[in-house]
Amino acid sequence: MLYMIYAQDNANSLPLRLQHRPAHLERLQQLQAEGRLVLAGPLPAIDNIDPGEAGFSGSLIVAEFESLQAATEWADNDPFKQAGVYGNIVVNPFRKTLP
Repeated sequence: MLYMIYAQDNANSLPLRLQHRPAHLERLQQLQAEGRLVLAGPLPAIDNIDPGEAGFSGSLIVAEFESLQAATEWADNDPFKQAGVYGNIVVNPFRKTLP
């Protein structure tokens, strides 16, 4: 089943985000290699694709997992969560309708 992972960044976490981005991307690339990743990306803190020093307010990931528990555990073990980039993470089942 698909799950939506919505993670909110802690304030002033851009330096940590940049530092731990390679490890974060590696985990996402593994999901993609397994054919389980639907989409993933950061949420700019301002209305601009490149927010610069404003940074990001969080991330959105939609991927396939065996269960809600597996999706939650995966999110909790993300390098961004472990490093303190992410504060609050919400994981919900997701049913893709379109496209």
